[in-house]
Amino acid sequence: MASRSWTEIDLDAYALNLSELRAFLHSNQALMQIVKADAYGHGAWEISRRAEQEGVAWLGVANAEEGAVLRYRGIELPILVLSPSLIDEIGLLRDYNLVPTLSDLDFARAWSSACGDNPGVAHVNLDTGMGRSGVAPENAHDFLNILHELPGLVVDGVFSHYSASECDDDFSRQQLARFERLVRSLPQRPRWVHIANSPAAVTQPDHLTNLVRLGLLSYGIYPDDSLRQRINLRPVMTFKTTVSMVRRVSRGASIGYNRTYTATRDHSYAILPVGYADGYDFLLSGKGVVLLHDRLCPVLGKVSMDMTTIGLDDDMSVKPGDEATVLGAGHEELRAEKLAARYGGNPYELLCQLGRRARRYYRQDGRVVASTPLARREFHAPDFSDDGLDRVIEASISQRLQSKEIAALLYDKLLKYFFADHDRDIHYRRDFRHTLTFSDDPSQPDHWLTRTKLEFHKRLQAGRFVVACATNPAMLERYFTRRDCEYRWLLDDKLTLDSRWFEVTGVQVNDLELDIESRLVNGCIEIGCSHPSMESLVGEEVSFRIDTRTYYPRRSHQLSVFITEPTQGVDVSFHCPPESISQVQVVPVFAGRTRFPHIKSTPGCHTVSTDPDEWVLPNSGIVFTY
Repeated sequence: MASRSWTEIDLDAYALNLSELRAFLHSNQALMQIVKADAYGHGAWEISRRAEQEGVAWLGVANAEEGAVLRYRGIELPILVLSPSLIDEIGLLRDYNLVPTLSDLDFARAWSSACGDNPGVAHVNLDTGMGRSGVAPENAHDFLNILHELPGLVVDGVFSHYSASECDDDFSRQQLARFERLVRSLPQRPRWVHIANSPAAVTQPDHLTNLVRLGLLSYGIYPDDSLRQRINLRPVMTFKTTVSMVRRVSRGASIGYNRTYTATRDHSYAILPVGYADGYDFLLSGKGVVLLHDRLCPVLGKVSMDMTTIGLDDDMSVKPGDEATVLGAGHEELRAEKLAARYGGNPYELLCQLGRRARRYYRQDGRVVASTPLARREFHAPDFSDDGLDRVIEASISQRLQSKEIAALLYDKLLKYFFADHDRDIHYRRDFRHTLTFSDDPSQPDHWLTRTKLEFHKRLQAGRFVVACATNPAMLERYFTRRDCEYRWLLDDKLTLDSRWFEVTGVQVNDLELDIESRLVNGCIEIGCSHPSMESLVGEEVSFRIDTRTYYPRRSHQLSVFITEPTQGVDVSFHCPPESISQVQVVPVFAGRTRFPHIKSTPGCHTVSTDPDEWVLPNSGIVFTY
């Protein structure tokens, strides 16, 4: 851990705390792990992943953006957005399968309307004494009745929130009684009922609810000292740094801004490279302590933006690079509760802000199993503009390959081709099967009668597409950059551009037989393919089939097939009369990991194929030489 400062997250301690808290629950009560504010500074994704492994049923976040980041990284547990959502966030809620909290009818109606035919699941917040968001008890029944009339809206849960469960048992009991009366009076009880936060799980057990929301206690922090007598927890977070400099101060000299510390004797002191910009609160100036060489060293003077000064005992031998612990490490005075109490703060704030510029390491079974970057947030593509994403992609390739030159080559020659030239509208083909068959036509001794059948799956981009044919490569090249062109054929320049020499004999999308309209455009045959029902399929993956009849010159002695789009799974077959073409050499030129596909040759049939999940990149092709 060669860093100026870093945070260690003990996942085993987190699991132990869950086990301790479960001892206070009834058998029918499930857990919701609160991971808002980046899991109180512990790392929302890693905590969510471990919570899932520990059998937690739900996750709780503060807003739709926090939930979307977890979904982006693959978390599948149900996620409840606890704070009131904005109407502008409905798209995020729907797209990332998040459950909003309802306490406002305007938002509830907008949520119902946005969800359409898909049920709009939500929980309802009832205010029993917190006094923030939530439906007032006297309005609860009318509010719920209106919700039940909204089309497609499913009230899956109802909850409230204790305001002082860690320190005021009497008021908490009043809140529970109000909540119990409301829930028992409902004509239909939702699937999930919850009021308890983690202190209430210990101090206010109940038989009404079946879900408990765990926050600060699950991270090993006591929001009130009285809880220490009821449950034994281990802090999950430790924050460490390294000594950057050791100096001496003379009696009467001052240290730091505004000369708030003046030495009463000659002594040594150490400078730590952390300050309030790292989340070490400014109010710890002259009040905080840091563990160094197993001794608690006082903070001297004001905490600066980037540095903190600590006093050293005369017998201490300290040098730059020595490890110092700012929070945690199992020391009582370095618990978040103790440090926050020194300046009248609260542990929630301290945990959320500490280590803003520090790499975070996760420990499990005594070893580091994961880490997160200095910025304290995992990569989330929607955060970036297109230009920003371009820079991230190029920098990531460079870091992975340890070569700026190769990274620039890949980016400029491949990725920029898609992102810039193709205007970021990227689609791919799947199950690409192309069959080309030569046969004799006595009326055309200089040409092979050629029938082709092309089949593939692809997302339909429009209600119409074209097939193009030209006798001039330059003319046909225009169609390689058109997204609406699904098939191209280069005709022998000895032939004329008409249906005698090139004909589309059939086109299908799924089970639809498409209408075909042919016209001559700028030296090319352009065949439009459409159907009235295709518009309803736009955006969906569909199957394509395109059949053609044409002629190919016998003098050529080679037939080329090109792959112009990213393609997953390729099968290209060339059929020819074995009595006329006895020997065929197959030369695949594939870009991508599958440079050497499967080749199978039998008399009259020659096939090139890949495994169904293998990718073939554009500018690939196959040459059949005969």
